[in-house]
Amino acid sequence: MLDYIKLFLAFFKVGLFGFGGGYAMLPLIQKEVVEINKWLNFKEFMDVLAISQVTPGPISVNAATFVGYKVKGVLGSAFATLGVAMPSFIIILFLAYIIKKYRSQIKAVEYFFQAIRPVVIALILQAAINIGRNSITGIKEFTIAAITFAGIYLLKANPIAVIFFSALLGVLMYR
Repeated sequence: MLDYIKLFLAFFKVGLFGFGGGYAMLPLIQKEVVEINKWLNFKEFMDVLAISQVTPGPISVNAATFVGYKVKGVLGSAFATLGVAMPSFIIILFLAYIIKKYRSQIKAVEYFFQAIRPVVIALILQAAINIGRNSITGIKEFTIAAITFAGIYLLKANPIAVIFFSALLGVLMYR
């Protein structure tokens, strides 16, 4: 039972301090899963991220579910998923109560969210640098990353089409 509680608490911490959700949570998930608890090595973590990205739903919830399953099976995935989702649920309930009670002072809430945006951008940038540093190990990986970046950001292509094209390119390059 301690392992399940440990999974829940690790992902509760991620959910509690992972402002911005999704990609902003990845450095926290990596730290908890790979460095602190050593449930997965970095390669396994990258595999979980790849699966989490292509599976419908928020990447942080998907990652928690897959890590929990890998560590303790179906019940582990339930504890990890509840852990990562619970803080957001509690925070939203609290904010809804505050906003309803203090509608006349709603500007303060708006200012808070404006102030936190740069933090979210920094966390996403940190995740991208960490993942890129460990994933782009040669010219093939760099080529796929550059084509994907160009397709999504420069050509404004459909991200799903770019992902499928990049996957096909990866298969062809590594054949």
